[in-house]
Amino acid sequence: MQSLRGLNRKMPDPHRGSADTSRPVTHGSQEQFTLGVVERLIQSVDVCPWPTLAARSAHHREEVSPPPLYTAEERRRRDDSRWTLVQGILAPVQFLIFMVSLGLVLNCLWTGSGSEAAIISVVVKTMALYTIMVTGAIWERDVFGVYLFAPAFYWEDMVSMVVIGLHTAYLAALLTDYLPTHELMLLALAAYATYVVNAAQFLMKLRAARREREPRTWGSASANANANLRGNGNLQGLAQ
Repeated sequence: MQSLRGLNRKMPDPHRGSADTSRPVTHGSQEQFTLGVVERLIQSVDVCPWPTLAARSAHHREEVSPPPLYTAEERRRRDDSRWTLVQGILAPVQFLIFMVSLGLVLNCLWTGSGSEAAIISVVVKTMALYTIMVTGAIWERDVFGVYLFAPAFYWEDMVSMVVIGLHTAYLAALLTDYLPTHELMLLALAAYATYVVNAAQFLMKLRAARREREPRTWGSASANANANLRGNGNLQGLAQ
């Protein structure tokens, strides 16, 4: 009987299972490994423009943040330049001229009437473009030290050259009677399309400049959120 009792003590309990003795499981290390793999996969495909919502670290945001649009000295020169106010006035004036002219050009193409008003409106729009380009070059010289193609506005100036080229081509075709009215209006539309793209570029730069002047509160808020998450994780680890 005692030999049977000894045998029973040596035999494993079928209700306990054999996993605990043959393969130890560390739930904490497995969870950390899984979370690390998932986080690396998310970061490799994450293109969210709002780093805080994407739960990125402040260090990661600093690595991908673009350089400032203005240095402190360039910002001071921009604020002191009289041409900054001139640009701020001419830009909306040119846009209003563009809207009126665009309506006249489209009406001419659609109905075939009002060609004279449409032709004159494009000439006025071109003169406004020349004015803002000349004053803009002077402004760029005051702020960045060059008349064109400053690094902060390089691509905006490149597209501006295309805009000026198409508007100038319109004037050349008009003065030489190279194109009939219908084709002349189509050339004006092409010039206006590039103008819209260029205006969008400058609006994006204006928005970026305003964002630079806003207090940087997103980074501190994200850092506090990450600290809270780490603290909660530590508390959970202690609870386990």
